[in-house]
Amino acid sequence: MSEDNKWLRSASAQGNPAKRPKTAWVADYFDQGGKRRQKTFARQRDAKAWLTRTQHEVEQGIHTPESQSITVIEAARLWLERSSLLVEKGETERSTRRQYKTHVDHIAKSLIGAVKLARLTMPAVTQFCDDLLRDGMTVPTARKVLSSLKTIISAAQTRGLVAQNVATVIRPKKDDRKKELAIPTKDELHRILDHAGRWRPILISAALTGLRSSEPRGLMWSDIDFEKKVLHVRRRADYTGALGAPKSRASARTIPLAPPVVNTLREHQLALPKPLHPNGRGNVEFHSNIQLRGFARVQIEAGVVGDAGKPKFGMHALRHFFASWAIEQGFSPKKVQALLGHATIAMTFDRYGHLFSSLEDDHAKFAAGALNVVG
Repeated sequence: MSEDNKWLRSASAQGNPAKRPKTAWVADYFDQGGKRRQKTFARQRDAKAWLTRTQHEVEQGIHTPESQSITVIEAARLWLERSSLLVEKGETERSTRRQYKTHVDHIAKSLIGAVKLARLTMPAVTQFCDDLLRDGMTVPTARKVLSSLKTIISAAQTRGLVAQNVATVIRPKKDDRKKELAIPTKDELHRILDHAGRWRPILISAALTGLRSSEPRGLMWSDIDFEKKVLHVRRRADYTGALGAPKSRASARTIPLAPPVVNTLREHQLALPKPLHPNGRGNVEFHSNIQLRGFARVQIEAGVVGDAGKPKFGMHALRHFFASWAIEQGFSPKKVQALLGHATIAMTFDRYGHLFSSLEDDHAKFAAGALNVVG
């Protein structure tokens, strides 16, 4: 046997004397701990390929024998336990942990959940993504589930439970269809605010400052500077009402207040407790109450409804309105990014790029400017 094949041998098993003996190929090797291990294959080329890869992993000190490997779902639960610890330390939000749990639930119900990490393959992960989309999941949500799976496997790598992350290069198929943003018109917003009643302060704040739905719920009166007419985003409230840091470093920002917002908030400030937008008990209001008891009912009363008579918009539509309104006022893309608290300018362009000046407008500007240069 050659030097390359000295750890590879064939093994024959005699069954029915009338039939040819079955031959299997055994890859025989020592792991990085010095323990002798074997793996059997039906074909010699499969055994050779596996043994070459395994010997390289052993040399690198990253080999994980299948007998010591854990399943994908077991690794996912270890990851969830760690995320729970991070929530307790304030390094991860409860809403993020809750989202992770839904991702792990999808993995648990899939075919890869019971597969050992050492046996997980790129085709299996690709099939997992395809199954998510086939079951009706949107591409953005599938990306988030896959991102969690990649993180789960990476966490298992740091524990020495798997040698490589086979999900790293997998991407869900891209949906090139552009979805139209749900943006209230000025007339619709005017009607909504006219019928807003006690919900007017939070609705006008959301529409004319571009706050995320979690951010006005976390406002305190100390965040409003009436003299300078600005609002400081310093915290936000999660789905339980607990206050925490803004979503990202870019989310901590200062936003100018238009006169209607200043006037509404001045009136709103009288005899109110510490939270700027409290519930009936003076505590942080829940997002579901604002949407269902407030914004949805106001839309129905204002006649801002769809074909089925249901409210047309969710709270995030008010953030879209602010972005379109700020762009209409002539703010630069970089300024719009800062006002919205986007981490990157790419995110701003990805969502609102079509609202900025069109190519035809640019041509008109260049044409007019050129006349001043060359006549």
